[in-house]
Amino acid sequence: MTKEKSFKEKILDYIYILSKQPILLRDLLEANRQYNEKMHVDPSKLGFRLKLGRAYLVYILIVLAILIPISAILHKPLANIDPHISILGAMVITAVIFMGFNFFRAKMRDEITYKQIKKSWALRFPYFPYDEYNKKIEDIYLKAIKDEVAKRDLEKYILDKLVNED
Repeated sequence: MTKEKSFKEKILDYIYILSKQPILLRDLLEANRQYNEKMHVDPSKLGFRLKLGRAYLVYILIVLAILIPISAILHKPLANIDPHISILGAMVITAVIFMGFNFFRAKMRDEITYKQIKKSWALRFPYFPYDEYNKKIEDIYLKAIKDEVAKRDLEKYILDKLVNED
């Protein structure tokens, strides 16, 4: 039984290229820390890249899906008002549309970041669900950085701390 993809997942699959390479443990832990701090994560660390042309196309279609019905409904009332107000309104709407693309792109980037972190998390920490353990592992990772744990010992260090805490 296959799970049906949501509209958001279809958009993400369409506008992003995902690497087939696995995400390194240190990159995953650093990305998780940055994501938890509401920062943008370096896309190359999580293996994704935006297809800008496709993102513009999707955004334009979303904007048109919103504006065409609104324009059809408001056409008569707007036709009877002063043209100066219509011009100002068009300028404001245009500015909102152009600013909106940056919000759209940031939102999609956050969504793909979360998706990539969860996917890699399931491979690296299969017995520690992301939603339950991401903060604990972040704290352990920060302690590992302070203790200057070597990269090759990092996974063992984290798993030892998790097992000993529970």
